[in-house]
Amino acid sequence: MPSSIPVILCFAAVACQSCSLRSQYNYRAEPDPRYSEYTIGPDDDLHIAVWKNQELTCTVSVRPDGAVTLPLIGTMQAAGKTASALQREIAARYKQYVRSEPDAISVSVSSIKSYQFTVTGNVERTGLYTSRTYLSALEALAMAGGPNRFAGSSFYILRGNPPRRIPIDLNRASTPNHAEQNVTIIRGDVLVVP
Repeated sequence: MPSSIPVILCFAAVACQSCSLRSQYNYRAEPDPRYSEYTIGPDDDLHIAVWKNQELTCTVSVRPDGAVTLPLIGTMQAAGKTASALQREIAARYKQYVRSEPDAISVSVSSIKSYQFTVTGNVERTGLYTSRTYLSALEALAMAGGPNRFAGSSFYILRGNPPRRIPIDLNRASTPNHAEQNVTIIRGDVLVVP
């Protein structure tokens, strides 16, 4: 019986160490896209309106390479830019064709299709998911049907290149005291439920 005490203490030490590692993660350092202008991505639909030039006004889809093709000015990169940055760039390129007026050109995202993330592991429905609104980690997990009966009480998000692991404890993330663990999903995140 006394020989089992060191083994129990060893397991307790490992458990405490993993808990402290989880609580040491700086969740507040993760980006929150809800507080910045939307970044255009592939498959998004854009509406470009040119004042007093109906023939230049169009709705285009961002191609997989991130580019769009517009009348007169041809192909230009749209993915990775905000609508306001793209508007300034289009205005500069149309300057030789269109009378320069303040706000003569507007760019809006008419349909969001590039906000995608993957859920894999011990969930009811693994796969690639798309949303028109920003989701928290727990909402994204719910879209996949939630953890299945083989899942543990935690999961992680792979984010960035090279990927970094964001650990999330299901019980803690669902409480107001640890809401920072319920991070906002960004485009390209992979949720892994071991």
